Formats: sequence, structure tokens, C-alpha cells
Amino acid sequence: MRRDSILRGVAALGAVLIAYGAATPTRADEEKITFGTVGQASANMWPTLIGIQKGFYAAEGLKPDIVYVQSSAALVQQLAAGSFGVSISTGLVDPLRAVGMGAQVAVLRIEVQAPPYDLVAKPSIKTLADLKGKLISLGGPKDITRIYVERMLAPSGVKSGDFDMVFAGATTARAAALVAGAVDAAILLPAFNFQTIAKGFHSLGLTVDYVKDLPFTGIAVNVPWAKAHQDTLAKVLRAQNRSIAWFEDAANREEAVQILQSESHLSKDDTEKAYDFFRNGHFFEPTGKVSRAKLAALAKAMESLGDLPGALDVDKVMLPGVTRVTE
Repeated sequence: MRRDSILRGVAALGAVLIAYGAATPTRADEEKITFGTVGQASANMWPTLIGIQKGFYAAEGLKPDIVYVQSSAALVQQLAAGSFGVSISTGLVDPLRAVGMGAQVAVLRIEVQAPPYDLVAKPSIKTLADLKGKLISLGGPKDITRIYVERMLAPSGVKSGDFDMVFAGATTARAAALVAGAVDAAILLPAFNFQTIAKGFHSLGLTVDYVKDLPFTGIAVNVPWAKAHQDTLAKVLRAQNRSIAWFEDAANREEAVQILQSESHLSKDDTEKAYDFFRNGHFFEPTGKVSRAKLAALAKAMESLGDLPGALDVDKVMLPGVTRVTE
């Protein structure tokens, strides 16, 4: 009888292990997926890094591989060409521009829901009004950073034409120009704003306080690939939403800092400042939905810069059955 009990116990344990193995993906069962993104690991892609390191993607049976591309424009070009199916931390102006030119790309979700820029100036410049007649470094003559700065300056009575502009596509170049004294102010992303402020430069204000209707980055997809992989994209959305909820929990601050620091070249101090900046500002969109109104506002801003050939039907930027749309 004792022997029969042992055998039944072994059989029961075997059944449990088989059931567990069926429910938990093994490495052989994981679906590999390539994410394209820009430059190097940064705060903008924090949720994806969290999802990978915390196993949220693995729990969905996905094994992401990240490929870094030199610029957002080049990223979307490769996406449209089918070099990969998904791009993360994608500057949303580029998918909109691509769709306006007939490319087969779409927006899956908004990630950073407002621009996280800081307008930083020389120590002698104390207010936005002081920028009248000064030289400001922006991304480009048709770059969305021009809209950001013009909106920030308008309430202080500084209009377009009241200041001079010089253009540098990358935040690194704008920060370097400011530190070197070549410009009076520059619009900078974290952590370059923290680094310049630590050197005595002055923050004049955050873009998010003036520009709440223009989403900044998102996940974009190649349309033919997306139509063939709708189940995979549903898993990506679940993993990202779970990652953002984990990031927003203040109890996870220290581990979140460790995750980004291990993947980037940021110091611990800059990474901690970036965490507080992004979390306190609630920059990451938590629902996984895409606001039609916000995409339309972004398209209108691009049209005002001459960055789109004409009015864009934003419904063409979203993929029915895949993109979760809200008004």
C-alpha cells in the first residue's frame, strides 16, 4: 500500500510538471521579435528595457532583440521597407510623414505622450522673455522642436521672428553648442538638460507645460507584417502596458534606475533624475490606446511647418483591428 501511495504521488507530481511546462514558454517556444529603435538605450525606451529584464515579454512567449538605427527618419525608412516589423521609441512625426508619402506603416501605440524637453539657457538669461533677440538651437527649420519653442515663448510676448535660430538635429549637438557658448539657449532632452544645468546653465521651462496635445514617441509597425502578426502585437501591447504600470510604481524606483543605468551610459545621478522627471510627469501613456485627436493635432502642427504635403487623414496612420483607438 505504501508503494502504491508513492507511485500515485510521483504520477501526480509528473502531471503538475507537465502542466507547468505547457503553461510556461521554454526558450524553444519563445517567438523572436526584432525591435528597431534610434541611437542607444535611453529613458524614452525605459518600458521596453523593463519588460525585457523583468520577464514581461518572456511571460508572453516573446524574445525581443533590439536593433539601433542612426536616426528616426532612417528607422522609419527601414520599417517601411520591411527590414523589421516593429519600431519602438519612434518619433511620431516620422511615421506621420511616411504615411503622408504613401508608406505602408502605422502607429500601434503612443509611448511618451508629451514632449519631455527642457529649454535651457545661459546663466545670464533668467526668463523666457529674455530670449527676445537671442540665438536658440533647435532641431531644424521644419522640426517639431520649432513648434515647441514658439509655443513656449508666445505667452511671454516673444513671437516667431523675435529670435534667431540655428539648427542641430541631435540633442547632443545642441547641448554641446550651449556649453561652448555658441548659442544662448537650446531645447534639450534628459539627461542632457540635467548635465548642462549642473554646469550652471538655467532651465527656463519644460515643454510639457506648454505642449500637452502633441504626442512625442510611439510604437510603429510595418503594415503587411502587422496584419500577419496581430496576435504577436497584442502580446507586445500587454507586455508594454505591464512594464509602464511597473515603472509608475514608486516602490520600483531603485530597480528601475538600475535597469536603465545597466543599459545606457548615464550616471546613477542622471538616471535617478530621469526617473523622477518621467515618473512625476507621467510621460508614459498607460493604456496602450492611440488618441485620434492628439495625432490630428500633431499632423496639423507638421502641416504648419510645411512638413506634410497636405492635410493628413490620421485614420490612415492607424491599423484597423490592431491599433486601439480612442477619440
